[in-house]
Amino acid sequence: MSQNFEPFYDVNRTYEDNYAQGPFGTFAQALTQPETSGGVADGRSPAESFLGFPVNLPFGIPAGPLLNERFTTAAFRMGFDLAVYKTVRSRAWGCNAFPNVLAVHPRSADGLLTPGSAELDEGVLADTRYETPISISNSFGVPSRDPDIWQPDMRRAIAAAGPGQLLVPSFQGSRVEGMTTDDYIADHVTTARLVCETGAGLMAMNTSCPNEGHNRLLCHDPHLVGRITEAVKNEIGDRPLVIKLAYIPPVASEPWADGVDAGRYTYARVTDDSALELMVRQTVARGNVQGIAAINTISARLVDADGNQALPGAGRERSGVCGHAIRYAGLDMVARLAAIRERLGLDFAIIGVGGVVEPSDYDDYRAAGADAVMSATGAMWDARLARRIKER
Repeated sequence: MSQNFEPFYDVNRTYEDNYAQGPFGTFAQALTQPETSGGVADGRSPAESFLGFPVNLPFGIPAGPLLNERFTTAAFRMGFDLAVYKTVRSRAWGCNAFPNVLAVHPRSADGLLTPGSAELDEGVLADTRYETPISISNSFGVPSRDPDIWQPDMRRAIAAAGPGQLLVPSFQGSRVEGMTTDDYIADHVTTARLVCETGAGLMAMNTSCPNEGHNRLLCHDPHLVGRITEAVKNEIGDRPLVIKLAYIPPVASEPWADGVDAGRYTYARVTDDSALELMVRQTVARGNVQGIAAINTISARLVDADGNQALPGAGRERSGVCGHAIRYAGLDMVARLAAIRERLGLDFAIIGVGGVVEPSDYDDYRAAGADAVMSATGAMWDARLARRIKER
């Protein structure tokens, strides 16, 4: 099905234009509606909780498309009860050149990508033919305004949450040439402190930016993530800390036997998940992390119909892919995190992200072990997704 309405982030406009003029479509209309339209109906109390905060439904939009307070407020009014403010930094940071979003078309009949498959390196077709179920490129580079701009805007975003709704700020440290590891850790702490100054009750730390380089993701170094989260937690005190992970493959696995129901959520029966378990041990088990969100994107080489680089510019041969294509990878990570949580006897929230485009996807993530579910690409193309889940 071709695109027949306007996503709230307009992929045909630059990031700067979206920041200044957005959101668009139904989200823009929501900003003209009464402030209570997304809150608790008929005076009812929030039905669930998320990391100790009451929420109507633990469903929302992760870091990425909610660029500023106008976007997060519109999300709340459309019934998304968890709204993650786009990742901020301790300094202004530019965006990759336009375009940043292309439609992505995996080869498989079901439109899914498999982590580690040859297709990811050989090339995945990307163009401007947007179809549902939607999959897109994510090639922004985690732009950020200066704290003098994002801090007051974040305060307004926090204040705009209705009953049973929660604004979740996302942040990350910035790699700068000449920076030592200690400097890099300190930059995370500085940014977390700036987020605390807005009055945020919790925050999410991005360890999996798809634009930092395919082999440079912070979450590929669990020991460094452990050091950073310890330093950040010492700064933010009792505020819950969530970390966002990329897909971390199991060390060893074997095919599921025919008819095994667990195979609905995982690629294979994991026989050695020590890499993911090490991340959990370095963060959650030390008391520094209270939630894990997974996944961010899957890195792929994107090509046009002639096999040439689809996104212009040096260093953009690969991009993070999000949307429907990564649905099964997200479910796989959530199921494995839930198994590790049970095996180690730990208490932490799991936030399922990736390929949620239909209400049934929310159900599948909850069944796989997620305590909360989020949709970025799906919500961009279907502003009523939260309401559709609630109205069933």
